[in-house]
Amino acid sequence: MTPIARWLRSAEAWLDARGRGAWIAAMIVGFIFLWPVGLALLFYMIWSNRMSCSNSPRRSYRFDTGRSTGNTAFDAYRDETLKRLEEEQSAFKGFLERLRKAKDQAEFDDFLAERRQKPAAGDEAPA
Repeated sequence: MTPIARWLRSAEAWLDARGRGAWIAAMIVGFIFLWPVGLALLFYMIWSNRMSCSNSPRRSYRFDTGRSTGNTAFDAYRDETLKRLEEEQSAFKGFLERLRKAKDQAEFDDFLAERRQKPAAGDEAPA
């Protein structure tokens, strides 16, 4: 491996260790000092899928609840917190569903009230 390839690999590992913000900062600096470098970084970030919002298995930041960290107190806290968050998420989804239903009902009631106020096409008085 050439020295340039080794340097590029180490720079890539360094940026990966610091996250998405470091990649964005490197791209901006590249655009400021030499625009082809910034453009090359942008294309590389898109090509390598570094800017995606999906949770790829290669770089997942989610806790694996089936795996122990070795610290039983933390494992219990993590499991309890995740369970609580799942319950809160479920309750919030229920709240949003009720909110949507209430909004739909109000819109439907407004539609019916507006329709009752308009005279039917055949019931109009002659002018």
